[in-house]
Amino acid sequence: MLKVKKVLNNNALIAEHPAYDEVILLGKGIGFNKKAGESISNADAEKLFVLKNPEEREQYLQMLKEIDENFIGIMNDAISFIEDKLGTTLNEHIHTSLTDHLYFALKRLKNGVEIKNPFRFEIELAYPREYAVAAELTEWLEKELSVNIPEDEVGFITLHIHSAISKASIANLTKRTQIVSQLISIVENSLKVTLDRSDINYSRFIRHLHFALDRIESGKYVENAEFLKDVLQKECSFCYSIAWKMIKYMQKQLKKKIPEAESVYLTLHLQRLYNIAQAGTAKVC
Repeated sequence: MLKVKKVLNNNALIAEHPAYDEVILLGKGIGFNKKAGESISNADAEKLFVLKNPEEREQYLQMLKEIDENFIGIMNDAISFIEDKLGTTLNEHIHTSLTDHLYFALKRLKNGVEIKNPFRFEIELAYPREYAVAAELTEWLEKELSVNIPEDEVGFITLHIHSAISKASIANLTKRTQIVSQLISIVENSLKVTLDRSDINYSRFIRHLHFALDRIESGKYVENAEFLKDVLQKECSFCYSIAWKMIKYMQKQLKKKIPEAESVYLTLHLQRLYNIAQAGTAKVC
């Protein structure tokens, strides 16, 4: 059994927990007529979670004071919806981050402010599973809240879902998306082509860039590709030079040294993309 420490509203309260000190219990009517010191079972709650970070806990408690109880209840259902669709338990910080984000996003929409996400397509390609769930969630929210939510907002929701799965911060995910978008610009400007976003090879290239960023950030690089480097430098010098433009940009943004092996695999992808874009015309390398 737990003890009520503080009632936040009709649908949320803070309870004393023997193992976690303080926990937040959520559920329709769980705080109604409850008083500090009363015993309560966690079975009475629809959701129990611990916000271990003091700053995040304070943010959540402040949010509960400022945001309508009905919206908090809808967001608790929304997070359960995401977990059911993905078959996993999300990091608890999504209760703060996604609730706060959507509350103000919907407020802007009601005030006629347009939501723009220039990286939506890249986000969809990078996190297709999360994007599909975000799209379903958006449809559900539109019915619950009687509001039209633009597709660009689906991209932002996707980042929050992926953040809660991967435990990466929204700031880092946003920065990564911007890096990938800039890398695509480098490719298009260098090759003087517009890449076909619907082509499967473009999708593969986006995923390759994300995997490359994973390797760079973790320090777990691909195997040595010295045997291919010399061939590509000679036979595909133009694409190889573009690959190094991209690597220099990544090194500047991430402030990390990148091994030459990455240039080899980038060059192979670049050559494939260029050949497809040129639809059978002469190769550049």
